[in-house]
Amino acid sequence: MNPEASRYASRGVSSSKQDVHRALQHSEEGLFPGAFCKVLPDYLGGDPDYCNIIHADGAGTKSSLAYLYWKETGDLSVWKGIAQDAIVMNLDDVLCVGATKGFLLSSTIGRNRNLIPAEVIAAIIEGSEAFLQKMREHGIDIWSGGGETADVGDLVRTIIVDSTLTARMPRNEVINARRIREGDVVIGLASFGQAAWEEEYNGGMGSNGLTSARHDILNHTYAAQYPESFDPAIPESLSYTGTRLLQEEIDGVPVGKLILSPTRTYAPLLRQLLSSLRAEIHGMIHCTGGGQTKVLRFIENLNVVKDDLFALPPLFRLIEEESGTGRAEMYQVFNMGHRMEIYLPEQYAAQVVDLAREMKIEARIIGRCEAASGSKLTIRDDKGEYVYEG
Repeated sequence: MNPEASRYASRGVSSSKQDVHRALQHSEEGLFPGAFCKVLPDYLGGDPDYCNIIHADGAGTKSSLAYLYWKETGDLSVWKGIAQDAIVMNLDDVLCVGATKGFLLSSTIGRNRNLIPAEVIAAIIEGSEAFLQKMREHGIDIWSGGGETADVGDLVRTIIVDSTLTARMPRNEVINARRIREGDVVIGLASFGQAAWEEEYNGGMGSNGLTSARHDILNHTYAAQYPESFDPAIPESLSYTGTRLLQEEIDGVPVGKLILSPTRTYAPLLRQLLSSLRAEIHGMIHCTGGGQTKVLRFIENLNVVKDDLFALPPLFRLIEEESGTGRAEMYQVFNMGHRMEIYLPEQYAAQVVDLAREMKIEARIIGRCEAASGSKLTIRDDKGEYVYEG
């Protein structure tokens, strides 16, 4: 299976980022090379029993879709969702190594000042603070240290919203994904629906695959109306190739808002899971860049078989129908209905599923780990079998 998805790559983006990984192959891997995030010695406190985690990520090209929706509707609330996206893409990655408290956040915004006014920046900042406060109310100890807003119109077409998160934790509490082993089951936590801490239905997109989702779903008229919203190097045949309009409704939700659903955080749930099952959890995988194939970066001599996935949610069915993209590529780009995976022995699975459902997140055993030579992922669904190798 070619690790680079064709339509995705033709738009100038990468699901596998192989070139980046090659560039970093000789860099220091940290204390736990198999961990989901880089874990460093305790440079902040100097305690050999502790470690530091620092992670940077952002909302990616989702901000371009927010720009389109805001320009069409005047709805500033979409920018608050972008603020949440930039935070969650860091927070949930760091949770995967077992950190649950003492999070410090710094935000970075680069804007084209001629297109993005101060009211948008204010909405993003207010959205960040509101989300952090909500997380603290749910037991997540996370605080903002401010950040930087730069006017970089020579470099940025509209706006980019990023953040950096750091935490400090005991070394003996780190979850190293290299512990994933034969016999473990894979529990998927749904990315769609409405979790206990969410205010409305979540389409499940997250903050990956937005370049494809935006261009595959939306009508070509947006290319002429908003040329600043995309890379002019993208072939015309791949720019806004869908049939849908931003305010067209699907099950009562505008298409634009459905795709823009803020990236779900699993933080309140994972905090409780880690308090009771930390020793039994062998790995947690945040299915972001690389979608359902993300786990390949963390396993050795295993075949992860995913053969009981969630039914494909409406948003991903829409992308599939509008784009004509095959399932093999869809699994490489999108989370396809679950964005967090827990790997642990089967006897503990019911505890995870029950707690998730208490918090209104659908959860189920979606697969298992088998012995293999090398790193392998096998996905089976109603349309066929797809095999990927690390």
